[in-house]
Amino acid sequence: MEFIEPTIQMWLTFAVVAGAIIAYAYDRIPLELSSIATVAVLLVLFHLMPLVGENGDKLVTSRDLLRGFSDPALITIMALLVVGQGLVQTGALNGLAGKLVIWGERFPRLIIIACLIAVMVTSAVLNNTPVVVIFIPILAVLADKLGKKSAHVMMPLSFVAILGGNLTIIGSSTNLLAVGAYEQIGGPPIGFFDFTIPGAFLALVGLIYVIGVAPKLLADRASMAGRLASGGGKQFLFQVELGLDNKMVGQKAVAGMFPGLKDVTIRMIERRHKRLLPPYDDITLQVGDLVMLAATRSVMTDLLNASPNLVSSAEGSNGETMSEQETQRRVIAETVVAPASRLGGRTLSQTGFRVETGCTVLGVQRRSRMIRAALTQLRLEAGDVLLVMGSRTNVLDLRDNRDVLLMESSATDLPIQAYAPRALAIFSLVVGLASTSLVPIVISALIGAVLMMVSSCLNVRQSSRAIDRRVFTIVGAALALGTAMQATGGAGWLAQTVISLLSDAPIWVLLSGFFLLVALLTNVLSNNATAVLFTPVALGIATELGVDPMPFLLAVIFGANCSFATPMSYQTNLLVMAPGHYQFSDFVRVGTPLIFLIWIAFTLFVPWYYGLL
Repeated sequence: MEFIEPTIQMWLTFAVVAGAIIAYAYDRIPLELSSIATVAVLLVLFHLMPLVGENGDKLVTSRDLLRGFSDPALITIMALLVVGQGLVQTGALNGLAGKLVIWGERFPRLIIIACLIAVMVTSAVLNNTPVVVIFIPILAVLADKLGKKSAHVMMPLSFVAILGGNLTIIGSSTNLLAVGAYEQIGGPPIGFFDFTIPGAFLALVGLIYVIGVAPKLLADRASMAGRLASGGGKQFLFQVELGLDNKMVGQKAVAGMFPGLKDVTIRMIERRHKRLLPPYDDITLQVGDLVMLAATRSVMTDLLNASPNLVSSAEGSNGETMSEQETQRRVIAETVVAPASRLGGRTLSQTGFRVETGCTVLGVQRRSRMIRAALTQLRLEAGDVLLVMGSRTNVLDLRDNRDVLLMESSATDLPIQAYAPRALAIFSLVVGLASTSLVPIVISALIGAVLMMVSSCLNVRQSSRAIDRRVFTIVGAALALGTAMQATGGAGWLAQTVISLLSDAPIWVLLSGFFLLVALLTNVLSNNATAVLFTPVALGIATELGVDPMPFLLAVIFGANCSFATPMSYQTNLLVMAPGHYQFSDFVRVGTPLIFLIWIAFTLFVPWYYGLL
């Protein structure tokens, strides 16, 4: 093994890597700024101090450092985020998530664990990127319906997919690259299940950590806009007139409550001009009842998705109906009745709010006292919060309305349930093409993103919002750092240093140290680059020691798959970063202990399993 001489460019590259990690971990600096600054520093460094080869050519050019921004892996992630947004926007997976919720009502934690185990097992035989893409919207909806934060399930989802990749030779692209490089340099052929047993042991240890410890370390990173959009725990008063097809018909009160109506509270029932107030005793809801119910915005949004005409307007429709385009592209938002508003002291029917604004009032929230009157009879007051629905144009036009104050960050699109089948078909096409390797995953993902927009499952604005600029910039910066470290020989020099320091130690200690080096570097370099770079080193060490090379190859495979401590170290980490509202520090805090736990498990099991103790 030729010894690598350190250069000034190598030391400066190490300094840039350390600076980038510190900047990423410092939450007050935006990730986008840290990433672009890192690339800029590398560009200046290799321009002023070029690394020149024996033939006089530059080993690192500006094109090499910027190539990461057009990397197929990055384009794949961006396209898959658009495809996933199409599923969310159409509510395509709400039905499946609803069934899972029903099955797991008594044991909600169990159903989430079952999903994570299913992801781990599936990732052993399928590319884990489309597997994670499938489960992101399912777990997001499931967590929301079970009252859990998305941050508590998204990172575990990515981690179990990575752990599942340790089970077979095709579990991840890292495995295939390492095995291919191993066989090319003279190693014996590796069978499909040759490392399933040690891989399963590491996966089991990791699964216990992911399920039992990781959620406790994860903070809720939901954005302020997200909290406003969901409405938090605020309850609005809604008016519902029960028709023949309404599922509330036939619900019977027991001990003053309606046990069949979860997450909603019946405030008043108006039946044939007679008001029925709680507590209710032996009352069954009938067709024609006008029911006043209190519920959170998210609960009523789900009900509206299932029954678009469920909520009756508080001012009467007067025979007017929304246009087909408005019905397809509905937005709900919160507005506050302004001080000195002309709405004050009037009912909604007297204000003509719908005729004037084109928006329908779905519900009203008033904090001062409990409302037990029909919305058609309620006189508005300054400070009342109105939940309104209309086209995006009409809702945003409320910014210029002096009678109400629009909480613009609360505006969210209602899922278009009619487009759910086509969104599912497109998604199935993407997964099918990627999992069968008919076309590269970057092509299938781009096809899916285009079809989501062409088929009207998403518009251009929604697609652009799905693309996370943090992911885009952090991948480009990570690949630039990896290019610099490989060109300067930094990774190889670190390997040689560790080997020389442990040269007199027992074989299992050298194996353990080698694994830890690969596991730490894979979070800075890309996992694929780490696998290709260290596989020849692993074979060289085993040959020099005269031992079975398989344990050292597994140190490369399992170590390169320990992509837990940074979001840019693996595609699935980047995929869950936006849905989980994570910051760089979240991955460091949760992923770093998992790396050391896997390292301990590897050190205890693999040397024993291969007789190196």
